[in-house]
Amino acid sequence: MAAEAGQAERALEDLIPIAHKISSAINSVIVGKPETARLALTVLLAEGHALIEDVPGVGKTLLAKAIARSIDCSVRRVQFTPDLLPSDITGVSAYNQELREFEFKPGPIFANLVLGDEINRASPKTQSALLECMEERQVTVDGITYPLRAPFMVIATQNPVEMEGTYPLPEAQRDRFTARLSIGYPDPAAELTMLDEHGSSSPLDELTPAAHAQDVRALIAAVKAVHVAPAVRQYIIDLVNATRTAPSLRLGASPRAALHLLRACRAYAALEDRSFVIPDDVQVLAGPVLAHRLLPTAEAVVGRELPEQALDRIVAQVPIPSR
Repeated sequence: MAAEAGQAERALEDLIPIAHKISSAINSVIVGKPETARLALTVLLAEGHALIEDVPGVGKTLLAKAIARSIDCSVRRVQFTPDLLPSDITGVSAYNQELREFEFKPGPIFANLVLGDEINRASPKTQSALLECMEERQVTVDGITYPLRAPFMVIATQNPVEMEGTYPLPEAQRDRFTARLSIGYPDPAAELTMLDEHGSSSPLDELTPAAHAQDVRALIAAVKAVHVAPAVRQYIIDLVNATRTAPSLRLGASPRAALHLLRACRAYAALEDRSFVIPDDVQVLAGPVLAHRLLPTAEAVVGRELPEQALDRIVAQVPIPSR
């Protein structure tokens, strides 16, 4: 066991510089938001999916494209619209007159990175086409199941629900996203840098891939070897259970949420050049990983209390494990 742990740690040390190159490539496009870029890379290495939610014009689609272009792998983009059909995403069986039989035409979901732009502008029926793909990494059409190749990541952008022409994501869909990212407005200095560097051309034009698909697969495998102590695992369970009994929440975090938080903590620790997870990692990721899965009670909605506020109280109240 000790020899295997040592080999895993050495593999992680060899591969982490590649992850930092990917992060630098993303930061060259998204100016002044290193935390957001690190969180997006954390989701990728945790074999998860990212939901980027923010107001129009802050760079949601640009961030998704930067992640896709920083890795040399297959990328497909889907522009979600009200008239989009589920078969437009998964694919369809078409009749081949020469062969006189039906053949499957793969949809855009058959890619390593799938960019779903403005996902909440499609109908709930179309949104549900992603449920099997995101959780089981496979597509079933006409009774035949087709596996999706690793790495596989869905990066979806959406405007806040208050915007016109949007449909709220169902709970089952939100629960499949490992983390929700929010870019926010840049500070004045970063915005001035953006005007100077990106005012005449798109930053994506000069972005070259920093890694290949096989590099990402190796990174994902190495991240799985990051050690999580029993006390830290229990800390994750305590946080998740606390969301289920909070008086201001009518829906707490699911067991899938606990798994996603554990995997994200491993990836985050690896990006911090550590081979073990600490409670600080759990606290940093609790908001992005758990908040979008929580539903407030009617009283909390009337009082305009957000799930994020309830989660902050839970994180402050749950005891941190001792060394």
